[in-house]
Amino acid sequence: MNPALTVKGQVTIPKAIRQFLGVGPGERVRFDPLPDGRVAIASVQAKGKRKPPTDPIDDLVGCAPRRISTDELMRLTRGDDWNKP
Repeated sequence: MNPALTVKGQVTIPKAIRQFLGVGPGERVRFDPLPDGRVAIASVQAKGKRKPPTDPIDDLVGCAPRRISTDELMRLTRGDDWNKP
């Protein structure tokens, strides 16, 4: 990712970086110069307005239909005597 600087001093922030920061059109970002010559970019959102982080596991909830009971699954994976002492 090496976007070019325009005549006005503007640069397009790549989509992957915008998604990572959680910013969209009209939202503000902050540039912080670092001692080693690099620049950090961060989202500037009001305190109560920050989007909560999403848990990738939440996307999986409800995606697997339950067609068999737990007992049936245990029998399939461990055999008929899975629950016997």
